[in-house]
Amino acid sequence: MQKSRAKAAARERGAKAAGKSGRPPNKTTPPKKTTRKAPASMQGTPRSTPLRETGQDAYINRELSMLQFNRRVLEQAKDTSLPLLERLRFLTICSSNLDEFFEVRVAGLKQQVAYGVSSAQFDGLRPTEALARISTIAHALVDEQYRLLNKTLFPALATEGIRVARRDAWTKRVQTWVKRYFQDEVMPVLTPIGLDPSHPFPKVLNKSLNFIVNVEGKDAYGREIGLAVVQVPRALPRLIPVPASRARTTDDFVMLSSIIHAHMTELFPGMRVNGCYQFRVTRNSDLWVDEEEVENLLHALKGELQSRRFGAAVRLEVADNCSADATEFLLEQMELSEDDLYRVNGPVNLHRLAALIGNVERPDLKYAPFVPGLPRRIRGERSVFDTIRRGDVVLHHPFESFGPVLELVRAAASDPDVLAIKQTLYRTEVGSPLVEALIEAARSGKEVTALVELRARFDEAANIDLATQLEEVGANVVYGIVGYKTHAKMLMIVRREGARLRRYVHLGTGNYHTGTVRAYTDLGLLTANREIGEDVHRVFLQLTGLGKATKLTKLLQSPFTLRKALFKMIRAETDAAKAGRPAQIVAKMNSLSEQGIIDELYAASQAGVKIDLIVRGICCLRPGVKGLSENIRVRSIIGRFLEHTRVFSFHAGGDDVVMCASADWMSRNLLRRVETCFPIEDQRLRQRIIDEALQPYLRDNCQAWALGADGEYSRVKRGKDTRVSAQEWLLERLSDGRHL
Repeated sequence: MQKSRAKAAARERGAKAAGKSGRPPNKTTPPKKTTRKAPASMQGTPRSTPLRETGQDAYINRELSMLQFNRRVLEQAKDTSLPLLERLRFLTICSSNLDEFFEVRVAGLKQQVAYGVSSAQFDGLRPTEALARISTIAHALVDEQYRLLNKTLFPALATEGIRVARRDAWTKRVQTWVKRYFQDEVMPVLTPIGLDPSHPFPKVLNKSLNFIVNVEGKDAYGREIGLAVVQVPRALPRLIPVPASRARTTDDFVMLSSIIHAHMTELFPGMRVNGCYQFRVTRNSDLWVDEEEVENLLHALKGELQSRRFGAAVRLEVADNCSADATEFLLEQMELSEDDLYRVNGPVNLHRLAALIGNVERPDLKYAPFVPGLPRRIRGERSVFDTIRRGDVVLHHPFESFGPVLELVRAAASDPDVLAIKQTLYRTEVGSPLVEALIEAARSGKEVTALVELRARFDEAANIDLATQLEEVGANVVYGIVGYKTHAKMLMIVRREGARLRRYVHLGTGNYHTGTVRAYTDLGLLTANREIGEDVHRVFLQLTGLGKATKLTKLLQSPFTLRKALFKMIRAETDAAKAGRPAQIVAKMNSLSEQGIIDELYAASQAGVKIDLIVRGICCLRPGVKGLSENIRVRSIIGRFLEHTRVFSFHAGGDDVVMCASADWMSRNLLRRVETCFPIEDQRLRQRIIDEALQPYLRDNCQAWALGADGEYSRVKRGKDTRVSAQEWLLERLSDGRHL
């Protein structure tokens, strides 16, 4: 009796924790503590609006909005105006996006159901209702992916001499080579596991390639097993080029799954293989660490990274010819239902086809390369410090080079007058030249402080390694604030110049990652402004030391002032519109899902404020609803580069306040992360950001999608208007040294 009461109490505690945090823990882990929120005094209070009477339809569900984004990505793969291999890339991006969606968002909803959380989110959907809708939409999206691959992209690639050949299309010469490849490169590392009482179903790695095999006959020990599992190590390449001497075309490839399938009988000598089907399991990949109970976050995360590979199953993908018995068996082993089953006509991991793009040397089937440009003021300068001291510099990536930021850190590392370097590192790459410069600076005796965010999702392992490297050379490495991810992008260099110390600062909307900076659109500010430098210094003091949050002069910061300041700026436009004065808001971001901000925008719309929102991904605001949001337009740009810029413009009585930020308008960014939002005060640069980062995207009629009042997106049609592609226009204007 006592045990049953204890279990019931544990379930109740878990349900409460799940309901508060919105993301309950795995069933195999203790309930996660409630995520801290900033005190109410920091958050600001949304203005009461008539939308409360409108009900649930005032908002769009976050998860369903994310699936809409993935559909827009998939539409790029259908666009015949794009280079063929780039269309394939968009297909693989859609696939990897869906993987993460299931690993995090679907996993979170399933955990809420497991803990009995039945309350609806602000959009009105309960977890069970959201999961049902997700299943319907996601199944249709996956079917569309494979139909596009098999009916359109593979035939188009074959026309260009690029083939991923199925087993039934292999010539005798290819079959001979494949057999030798299997015996030499594949078979030695495979371990078939017959399933019997002494060999239970193995732990299957998250998103790994596996086979369920139906075998008949007795083995060497007289056992009749019936079923076996073959797990394929991740070390093996999934796409293998056929040697030119054996290939039918210039670029012939075979999938590893096809090679193994063709030779499965060799793994079971003397047995008869009656069926062989590939499958893949997607698991809950959200890490759980009780940050208040661990003494060393780095060591705790190291332990959790291994468990991520074996989290609770959330999705099962199987070959579409998989037998009903094998499918039912797999679902039972994974504790999943039919709604979680996805039958696919092709490789179970489409993202692996991205390797084809790198292996094929066909520039005519890819985007034309470009050289990022440099602002005129930077070209030919001998000292980056001199340039920044003379005035602020804005860099618009990837159209303009990230080089000046790297040059600033490298110059600081070797400059005898530089005393200290402080930097936040949320995401960066292995062998980062920026990190190498920090290491060199630490070795030369400079005071180097690196705030490494160990909890950057899916980059935890890389960041742990990065932190270790920096610690080994004597840098001060800190991991941020318990309960709040540090997402701000800040770099500060302290340099002695004569009798005074001067701070040089870089603030950005994107990460210090030289790889993504070539693929993401972002803005960065280089400045020696004294007040901004002092603000950045105060934020670093918060993050590395102890003490109350001190007042900042120029910067806005989450979780303390940013949300409240956004409310204030939106309300100022609302009041102006009510008074009959001009009022306008133009904002660009990745996602918009914070209910308080949405309510303020609704109130502004009702007052007559003209609002244009450029939201790449999730948007929970419903535009164009009469009496609620008819003055709000929402559009999404999906193009060659991932739109990542966060920039907010307010008319402000004609002063045109322009702010750039590391934060989206989401609850996590505004209440549960350390973020910075910085002003662009130079009038010339302010106008430049409006002209480059906002207006072209409002005119775009090539890669733009408009969100309707029904929650559906439709392509913006050009009609008789002049063709405008914001990204192409910016490439032409800014790249390769051209700058107006």
